[in-house]
Amino acid sequence: FRIRELEEENGRLREQTGHMALEGIIGVSDAMRSLCRAIEKVAPTNATVLILGDSGTGKELMARALHRLSGRAHKPFVAINCAAIPDTLLESELFGYEKGAFTGAAKRTPGKLELADGGTLFLDEIGEMPASLQAKLLRVLQERVVERIGGRTPIPLDLRFICATNRNLEAQVGGGGNFRDDLYFRISEVTIR
Repeated sequence: FRIRELEEENGRLREQTGHMALEGIIGVSDAMRSLCRAIEKVAPTNATVLILGDSGTGKELMARALHRLSGRAHKPFVAINCAAIPDTLLESELFGYEKGAFTGAAKRTPGKLELADGGTLFLDEIGEMPASLQAKLLRVLQERVVERIGGRTPIPLDLRFICATNRNLEAQVGGGGNFRDDLYFRISEVTIR
């Protein structure tokens, strides 16, 4: 009977932990506890968050936890890796395009910004974003509207931005760096290391 009780308790605990907001995050150190508390504090706000850390440290897990703990949890979480998509395609992936906007644009296609409307857009490796796109993204962050490539109609957006990078953006800002300082300050309302 005792074994059966333990099996049932184990099953209940497994169900509870399977739905935790910080699932997948492993660590008991003071630094990890502090990080998890920071995530829990920032999540309910609409602040734009910049997550900094080396490759493989779980930046996307933190972004997903921010989304799950927010009021946008029932809306889409859309992730895009800025380093994995060629510069020429990244713009159409983010902004979408109208039919006929360029060769091969056979139909109207919404971009990741539109798909994330109401939810959260996670821009991974934002430090790899080309300068031309940085200016367009800054406009979206300021105005909260997007125009598809080849389109003329502004589309209003209600979404939260979470960005991540393994680069030292502070060193790339200003003084001949290749990251816009105004965009840096816009995406780093809250910075989590």
